[in-house]
Amino acid sequence: MTRTHCPYCALQCGTRLEVSPQGLTVSPDEDFPVNAGRLCMKGWTAPRVLSAPDRLTSPLMRPQPGAEQRPVSWETALDHVGAELRRIVSAHGPDAVAVFGGGGLTNEKAYTLGKFARVALGTSQIDYNGRFCMSSAAAAGSAAFGLDRGLPFPVTDLASAEVVLLAGANVAETMPPLMQHLAGADLIVVDPRRSATAERAALHLNPAPGTDLALALGLLHVAVVDGHVDHDYVAQRTTGFDEAWRRAAEWWPERTERVTGVPVADQYAAVRMLAAAKRRYVLTGRGAEQHSKGTDTVSSYINLALALGMPGREGSGYGCLTGQGNGQGGREHGQKADQLPGYRKITDPAAREHVAGVWGVDPGDLPGAGPSGYELLDSLGRPGGPRALLVFGSNPVVSAPAARGITARLASLELLVVADFVPSETARMADAVLPVTQWAEEDGTMTNLEGRVLRRRRATEPPPGVRTDLWVLRELAGRLGQPAHRFPDDPGEVFAELRRASQGGAADYSGIEPEHLEGPAEPVHWPFPAGGSSTPRLFLERFAHDDGRARFRAVGHRDAAELPDGAYPLHATTGRVLAHYQSGAQTRRVPESVEADGEAFVEVHPDTARRSGLTAGGLARVVSRRGATVARVRTVASLRTDTVFLPFHFPGAGRANLITNPALDPVSRMPEFKVCSVRLEPLGSGAATGSGAL
Repeated sequence: MTRTHCPYCALQCGTRLEVSPQGLTVSPDEDFPVNAGRLCMKGWTAPRVLSAPDRLTSPLMRPQPGAEQRPVSWETALDHVGAELRRIVSAHGPDAVAVFGGGGLTNEKAYTLGKFARVALGTSQIDYNGRFCMSSAAAAGSAAFGLDRGLPFPVTDLASAEVVLLAGANVAETMPPLMQHLAGADLIVVDPRRSATAERAALHLNPAPGTDLALALGLLHVAVVDGHVDHDYVAQRTTGFDEAWRRAAEWWPERTERVTGVPVADQYAAVRMLAAAKRRYVLTGRGAEQHSKGTDTVSSYINLALALGMPGREGSGYGCLTGQGNGQGGREHGQKADQLPGYRKITDPAAREHVAGVWGVDPGDLPGAGPSGYELLDSLGRPGGPRALLVFGSNPVVSAPAARGITARLASLELLVVADFVPSETARMADAVLPVTQWAEEDGTMTNLEGRVLRRRRATEPPPGVRTDLWVLRELAGRLGQPAHRFPDDPGEVFAELRRASQGGAADYSGIEPEHLEGPAEPVHWPFPAGGSSTPRLFLERFAHDDGRARFRAVGHRDAAELPDGAYPLHATTGRVLAHYQSGAQTRRVPESVEADGEAFVEVHPDTARRSGLTAGGLARVVSRRGATVARVRTVASLRTDTVFLPFHFPGAGRANLITNPALDPVSRMPEFKVCSVRLEPLGSGAATGSGAL
């Protein structure tokens, strides 16, 4: 029996793996406190993906542009990729090569990928798909508290909550084991849909898509006018309240109702529920964050929590429900365009000197900050943009906004290299595909949504011919002229180096010894400095700013980047469903998941469907200014009549991201996934093009 963790979301549920003649079986680890013996259907079926019929076990290459991918030896593939990278860098400079990573990579992979980009390639052109998930909450949390850790308290603290406000988080489907910790609380759910989580809420607030910021400002207005502000806390532990209040003062309840559609009575009820509770939390998810004003929206919810005196008190607080499995660790250790390991800024001379010293290079040789995720992808193949791209742990053909344009950018490259374990939609476009190990076949560490550092343990051998990402990066680095010792492929050796690189940074792992990660509970939360101890609860005495105070941010509402009009009269919003995960490249290979939801669909209110000429069970084209997606119609009476919903897990013509808007948040550079303007057109009742079956 091997103790490890689920490969999917940021809960990182504890699991036990058994290898038998029948294959790999999984059971929940009852001793791990985050899931406490529970798993969702994705966790139960995770081993199925490892034996997918189309599992990649040999490198693939195209003998010439436009030809079919064919199996080749590792030596042939790596020699070709190395030669092409050297050619492109020699002719056009280091920034002609880009790297795109993923929030599911282990800490060791994320760290090495960032090091590889900046040292072996010398490129500034690196970012990762976490830019599409947690970046707005990270920016808002850093501004408010001086530190970004998704939950600054253990998940288990939520079990004693009396009231929890969930803004844009459908945890009953996206993180089902978390619901056991929320069972004793009255839930206030902010979501334009009556989601599975909203069904369990004591109060459901359903604002029009794109108006979340106005609602948060309105709730702060009610808190102030109704006399619920904790003035002692505000005076002693915060700064900036007066400026934030001046902006919220404009959002009296009646105005908030006109803009958002949330009744005045419900605004008052939500604030009074929070104010009356002693143990209460505000938690944000992608629904609040994936907007062109996502940072301001999250900041406004943080302002509400600060006004009520919640953060930095045991039993209360604010947190972000990080989405991807290692979304927290992935952004701490160097995949993000502007960061070095330890959550250091790449523009900070002291940070550059420290990390360069660990890496054994000159600080002046490290590149500066590069473009954000979408901007990087959109620049591919353009004049002055990257001519080559290496992708590790991501599937941007399905997951990027305005996906048709990004697919065209990928097709324009001189070299596209994808490291994956199945032929994802992005891998199928690649000039070279490198088959790599997965969760149950490798060792490493992950960092979950509460900042808990976890051991990923190898339980089974990978298929013959498959290699680890660390081995691939070492081999490529060698072909680029790097000494072998600079890029070790042993996860333990990499983690020891990561600890040194993070020392003194905001995300300090330097005190985490391997033996700290051996117990079933793995009670290690960063920061854990050398000579110090784990920090399960942050901010109890002071916040991470130099003066120890949290910051209110004065923010104001603005409209979404596009609003419905005569040609596109409806809001479209996207999200996840219970059976699938992210781009679906893994879960669409699980029979149970395909049986539950096997094709792209669109949820529509029955009246909206009737006005658009749609029938339940028929097909519709959902059309925006950027393209159209094809989906099966599901009529949902609880949905707003001005809104349609699409899951983003499906490929081909069923990609929800064919219609999404790449308008970017000015701070986080998060695209506006959660709202765009669309119209509906009937297509009849044929086979859906975006089928999940493979």
